[in-house]
Amino acid sequence: MLYLLAYFFGGFFAANGLPHFVNGMSGRGFPTPFADPPGQGESSACTNVLWGACNFVFAYLLIFQVGAFDFHNPLHAGVFGLGALILAIGLACRFGGLYGGKTAGRKQAK
Repeated sequence: MLYLLAYFFGGFFAANGLPHFVNGMSGRGFPTPFADPPGQGESSACTNVLWGACNFVFAYLLIFQVGAFDFHNPLHAGVFGLGALILAIGLACRFGGLYGGKTAGRKQAK
């Protein structure tokens, strides 16, 4: 049963790695725990690529080195997906105000 918890947090780390890695590869800064203030200020693009890669390593370790993860097993895939979804929603709520997520897609009044 402990392996399901590992898969859940593997989903967390996989989802957290995506925005850091993509923003870094795109040359944009994004908040990391190393920014000033932590989680609010923006770190450099290179820092974000490295932080995203670290998150992917943690995800790999939790998913493929604990138990016998099988994407064809609905329970394994569902627990992983639930972890990723919960973190993705949390990040969207957290960073939506910083990056215009609450008004994205709507025209601003001039």
